[in-house]
Amino acid sequence: MIIKVTPDKEKVKSILQLIKEREEFVSSIDHDKFSTNASENYYEIIKELANALLLSDGLKTTGEYAHKDLIDYLINYKEFMESDILFMNDLRIKRNNSAYDGKKVEPTYLINNKRRILELIEKLKRLINSKLNSVK
Repeated sequence: MIIKVTPDKEKVKSILQLIKEREEFVSSIDHDKFSTNASENYYEIIKELANALLLSDGLKTTGEYAHKDLIDYLINYKEFMESDILFMNDLRIKRNNSAYDGKKVEPTYLINNKRRILELIEKLKRLINSKLNSVK
């Protein structure tokens, strides 16, 4: 469920700072050896960026399907295509499978998808920064 909240520029900036730390961490680990941890961290980065984007628009997800609703809502931004949403949901499912069912994410997944993950992260950052710069 998506609810209206007061846009909070300072909270968005704080989230961006935490994301920067997570990015530093994920870039420092061996992705072949720790592919599951890296994939989980990339998902968390995307999720938190999406949270920050919605917060900058005065929105927030809540409830049992909050993460799915969060990703699905991104289709409302012209910068995202349906294939982007499907890909991010696939990453969400992989993260859930590893976190809740102990399933490993194979290194080949990151080898094949890291570029796309990084592109989505950059796209989200550009959108957020654009909104931060336009907020008075």
